[in-house]
Amino acid sequence: MNADSAVSLVAGDLLAVFWPKSGMLCASLCHRGAELLRRIDDLKAAKARGSTVGIPLLYPWANRLDSLRYHAGGRDVVLDPSSPLLHFDDHGLPMHGVPWGQLAWETVEVDPDSIRARLDWGRPELLAVFPYPHKVQMAATLGPDALTLEITVFASGGTWVPISFGFHPYFGIPQLPRQEWRVELPAMRKLLLDPRGIPTGRQEPFDPVDSLLGEMNFDDGFAVMDAQPSFALCGAGRRIAVTFLEGYPYAQVFAPKNKDFIAWEPMTAPTSALTSGRGLHVVEPGAEFRASFRVSVQ
Repeated sequence: MNADSAVSLVAGDLLAVFWPKSGMLCASLCHRGAELLRRIDDLKAAKARGSTVGIPLLYPWANRLDSLRYHAGGRDVVLDPSSPLLHFDDHGLPMHGVPWGQLAWETVEVDPDSIRARLDWGRPELLAVFPYPHKVQMAATLGPDALTLEITVFASGGTWVPISFGFHPYFGIPQLPRQEWRVELPAMRKLLLDPRGIPTGRQEPFDPVDSLLGEMNFDDGFAVMDAQPSFALCGAGRRIAVTFLEGYPYAQVFAPKNKDFIAWEPMTAPTSALTSGRGLHVVEPGAEFRASFRVSVQ
């Protein structure tokens, strides 16, 4: 990655680095010089593989689809399995929309503590994957103790636009073993999944968690219950909290027990909503959709 294409934001004890030309990826978030993001050791290789790293936007859908076909927003879509704009999971299912490294955003405004960028979803190759012409804006604002990311989808292309995106932030506590991290999760409704990780439509209660991560293992989807739910990771004098501010009624929690990261993932829809229609919001022509979340560090 050319350093000239990176944008650094500074406020108080925080430093954030974004790559507008590569998916508006948040490639670094440092607190008092300590890196809080994970899976960023080799960003060039991750970009080539289509791997999720740092804080990537998963667009136009988050997680996997259960089929190469979907019907949404009044359109029938058949995905080309040979498309270079698609990434697939171990089951051969389309994963995380178009990989972040293949989406070049246009920087609209940059200040010392904020950046605003836009993505025009109108190129033929993009429309072959998601045939809904529209525009997307991402605004990142860094405060002395928090990073706020806001997405606005403009249904400006004369069609309905399905909303199924999310973020996949990877966090870790610097210089502290995973087993000693403390996690806080709110009460939610757990989405029951089939063996491929696709929601079955059934849910069950999930009690709040406030305990050491230890050997716990997460790869679960949830429907949130609070208006602005928070998820936190604590240890070694730091508390990293992700708060869903607006537009994210679902969450994915990903923390494999043999990996030194945890992902609190804000989701606008459950996994495979484009194929199931469950929890899928569709924006009418000329309207807008907003979603935002905050990463606070104490």
